[in-house]
Amino acid sequence: MRTEPNQAPVSQPLGRRLVLATLVFCLLYTGVTVAVRSWHAWSTGVAAMNAELELIEQVFRGPLARAVWELDHDNLDTQLDSVAEAPPVGRLVLSVPRPGRADEQHVRQRAGFTQPGSAPVLLRELAIAPWPGAHQVVGTLRLEGDPALLWQRLWRELLGILLTQLVQSLLLAGLIMAIFNRQVTVHVRHMARHLGEMGPENLSQRLRLNRRKVRNDELHLLETRINSLQESMAEYLERHRLAELALAESRDQLANQVAQRTAQLQEANLRLEHLSRHDPLTGLANRRQFDELKEQAFRRALRDGQPLTVLMCDVDFFKRYNDSYGHAQGDDCLRQVAHLLAQSFARAGEVPARLGGEEFAVLLPGIDAEQAQVAAERLRAGLADLRLPHVGSPISPWVTLSVGIAQLDAGLTHFDQLLQRADQALYRAKSDGRDRVGQWLGGGAG
Repeated sequence: MRTEPNQAPVSQPLGRRLVLATLVFCLLYTGVTVAVRSWHAWSTGVAAMNAELELIEQVFRGPLARAVWELDHDNLDTQLDSVAEAPPVGRLVLSVPRPGRADEQHVRQRAGFTQPGSAPVLLRELAIAPWPGAHQVVGTLRLEGDPALLWQRLWRELLGILLTQLVQSLLLAGLIMAIFNRQVTVHVRHMARHLGEMGPENLSQRLRLNRRKVRNDELHLLETRINSLQESMAEYLERHRLAELALAESRDQLANQVAQRTAQLQEANLRLEHLSRHDPLTGLANRRQFDELKEQAFRRALRDGQPLTVLMCDVDFFKRYNDSYGHAQGDDCLRQVAHLLAQSFARAGEVPARLGGEEFAVLLPGIDAEQAQVAAERLRAGLADLRLPHVGSPISPWVTLSVGIAQLDAGLTHFDQLLQRADQALYRAKSDGRDRVGQWLGGGAG
């Protein structure tokens, strides 16, 4: 048998958690029950007090009316005192109308009474029949219930409800814990000990629960599955041993294949990196690489105070070229223009790039606008020497190029501003007739 020396003690037994859950449920249920029964007790108490006030009013209505009618103040005070001594009455107010002056008020109030609050209030007229068929109103009686008595009755009812519910909850939780410990906890601990002592050398030892008879329940299912798991683990360990032997034989061969595939993958990654940064048609830097390099050159020029110039180049009437010669011939024309750009701007740091279609850009660090003008004119002359036919061009029988130049100055904060100036200069060159070099002169495109 194998033991676990560092086996952690059970700090949260299932029985205790079940009891806590039961208690929480019972407390919630008790809270809801107490709330409902309290509301019912309150409603019943209010209705009972209202009925008591009705009864008191019915008993004393006649005597009070006669005393007021007969102006018998001694009898009136006696009747009012009797009404005020009734338990549900917190305060009574008798208003007797007097012609030509304010109503006469008779008030009786229980000690400590302030306001009726939610206690019932009864308002009745006092009338008398001085002769047959007559009806004479002699006053108004207002009976206000005593809220202290109402709350006293409610608290007695609530105390009984709470005690009953708490006793029921505690008894239920204790019963559940006793049943759970006897029926579940003992067997779960036995399973835990069995699993803790289990090892590769004793997987054949089956689990046996100490139960009087076999019950087709969850514990029986768990016992069966644990024994089935041990058998499966024994079979798995045997297969694993055989697989390790086979793996050892093929490990060297696999290592050679991995090394070979890794070298192929590295080569493919290098090709992919090159393709992702270069235009597939012309081989020049693409827009992605140009965007990366332009920011570096822009920050370096600002830091070192060196000139930075950008050329924007556009093949004149290239759409007409495609319409005249076809797209295949158009692609060949772009490749020849790109080759000329690569030859003309091959110094370290100079970056000719294809931005899209027939549009090219050249990044010239350390070159001012005058030097860039000379280089751009040399580029146009080189394209003219190629004498690429262009029957669709209205300005020349050969393929021509328009160029815009813009130089970095202290007022720029982003490279895109410089690129926009070069684009405006290119627009100026096109507006002036194409096949020429335009410089940005400030104040927009012209």
